[in-house]
This record gives sequence, structure tokens and C-alpha cells, in this order.
Amino acid sequence: MICFGIDVSKGKSTVTAISSDGVLMYPITQVEHNLNSMLELANYIKTLSQSDEVRVVCESTDYYHWPLANTLLQEGIWVSILNPIVTSKFSKNSLRNVKTDKIDARKIATYGLMYWDSLQCSPQFGEIFDELKTYSRQYYQYLALRVKARINLICILDQVMPGIQNLLKEDHNNHKLSDFADHFWHFDNITKHRLSTFSRQYQEWCKKKGYIFRSSKAETIYNLAKNSIPILPCTPSTKVLVHEAVKSLHFQEESSVLILTHMSNLAKQLPEYSVITDMPGIGDALATRFIAEIGDVRRFKNKHSLVAYAGIDAPPFQSGNYEGKNRHISKKGNKYLRKTGYEIMRCITSANTDSGTNDVYDFICRKRSEGFEYKKACIAGLNKFLRVYYGKVMAL
Repeated sequence: MICFGIDVSKGKSTVTAISSDGVLMYPITQVEHNLNSMLELANYIKTLSQSDEVRVVCESTDYYHWPLANTLLQEGIWVSILNPIVTSKFSKNSLRNVKTDKIDARKIATYGLMYWDSLQCSPQFGEIFDELKTYSRQYYQYLALRVKARINLICILDQVMPGIQNLLKEDHNNHKLSDFADHFWHFDNITKHRLSTFSRQYQEWCKKKGYIFRSSKAETIYNLAKNSIPILPCTPSTKVLVHEAVKSLHFQEESSVLILTHMSNLAKQLPEYSVITDMPGIGDALATRFIAEIGDVRRFKNKHSLVAYAGIDAPPFQSGNYEGKNRHISKKGNKYLRKTGYEIMRCITSANTDSGTNDVYDFICRKRSEGFEYKKACIAGLNKFLRVYYGKVMAL
């Protein structure tokens, strides 16, 4: 048996190979992530496989391992992609805390030899699932930027229109606060007019933007402006600050919506899409994000592996006569899948589904009746939801 250990990094990988006898079969070498270097490595592995069984083991390193692993898989080479947590715990069996790419490559190869029989060959990456995963990561990046842009806008408004965010709504479906700030941008632009004049301007603005006009709301805003003390002066530079903050928020929102739309178009090409959208309480956006985070569910050997991947399993803890009963979820899996799954449970519970039409909803209600807190009941429901989803997809 010969095991190739590959420590993946950005743009290059450190490769070595060890036989079951402990003989170094491939000197520790840096392999660049280009086609020629990868094919040269693949040809050498094929040469060794003619006389002995050869396996390649590497860590999952964001998307940096994709080019190398996919090239080797396309060449018909046996490749196993490991969770970095597993190899990290395996490498802690030494008293010395040493960390280099060369040592990591040897440790990965040693791990592959020790756990040879339990290694699983990774499937080739599916094009649609890869695109969905990449889109999903970018979606969450833009989502974080959108949150920062909104916080930044509120911080600026606290200096030019203190308290206005308590009167006007701002979310992904309603941009009344940011649109109002973009148009009026300072309380001095309100207080320099009479109430009747501002009310007429506010009514014209509401009609132009498609918002409902209420004279009482205009009066409330006017009174707030009269009694407030802005920090920043009403100058052109302040106007630029407000306009740019609004522009940044709207740009991040448009980008996240555009990415989610492309994700939805990709997800609709998969048979799993109809499986999850047929479940009550789940819309297009959540279904798309859910599929993007799970990927190809067929790569899991059973439903328990899928639950563990989500990080909502409670591993047993037993020692001697003691056996832990009140166990917490591991949280070792995909945090984005866990977040999306919890959002799905909230949607299911708020959909007021009739009893008997949704097994997951009935299960959550039963757990609530047993005294479970809402969050615990939702996590238990997510566990069942993942098992139901796994069974339905595998039956396709």
C-alpha cells in the first residue's frame, strides 16, 4: 500500500508518499497548481499503481484543493478528501508543536495508512453543485457587507436625523428609510419649511416612490426634526456622506439579490429542487440556499452522516458507570447549513400548517408539548427534516 499525502495551500501543494513499510516512495515536493504539474504527478501515481495499491489523501481547504483533486479524479486516481478537523486532531499526538507544509504532508500520508480501510473515495465535483457553493459563499459575503452598510447608514443618520430610524422601516422589501434619507438627508432641510410645506413635499415623495402617505406620519417626522439636535452641519460634505452611505447599501442589496437569482436558476435544474419546494412553508430563496449548502446529498453514506454534516448531532459521552444524558449539539458541521435549516424551521412553524399535513411541523409541536424550548424543538425538527429530505432525494 502506498499513500500520497498532500498538504494544499494557495497556488501550490506539498506532496509526499509513504508505503505501508514506512519507505518514502515520493520525495517531498512542491507541486504548482497548473495543468502540466498536476498531470505529471498523476502520471507518476499511475506508474506506481501498476505494482501496488495507491491512494491519495488531502485536506478540504476551502476551494484551493479543487483543481488538484478534480484533476486526479478525472485521471482515474483514487482520492480521499479529509475534514481538516480530523487531521488536526490526529497531528496533536506529538509533544512538540511543529507546523510546516512538509511535516503536514507526511502526517496526512501517515493518517491515510493508519485509517486505510475507513477512507472513502471522494466523487468528482458536480458542476452545478460547485457553482451553487461558490455563489452561496459570495451571497453570504455580500450579506455581511449589506449589514455593515446598513449599520453605517444608521450611524450617519444618528448625526443628521437622530431618531428617524424609529419612524421609518428599512428591510429587504422596504427601503423607505434609506430613500427618505437620500432625498431629505438632513433635518434642517425639513425645519426650514412650515409643516404644511413639508407635508406636501413628503406626499409628493411618497407618491413618486410608491409609499403610502399619512399626514400623521409627516407631522410626527416634522416634530421630531424640530426637537432634535443634529451633530453634523447641513453642508454639501454632509450631503455627500449620506448619499454615498445610501448608495452603498442599495448596491449591496442589489448584488445579493442578483446572486440569489442566479443561484435559483441553477438550483431549478436539479431534481432536489422540487423535493424541497413541495414541502409546506419553504420558498424559493430558502430552498436554493439549502441545496447550495448541502450539495449532492448522495455523497453521504446515510442520513446520520447528513445530520452530522449539519452539526446538529449530539455525540454520546460515556465513561465507566457514567453516561451523559443531557448532550448538546456538536456544531462541528456546516454553520451556513445550520443557519439556513433553522430559518426553514421558523418558516414551517409560522406557516400555521394544519395538523397531519406536515410531519416536521407535527414533530416540532409534539416536542413543544413535551416541554422543549422553541429553539430546541426547532433543532429537533431540523434533524427530522434532514432525514426526510435525505430519504426523498435518495428515492428519486
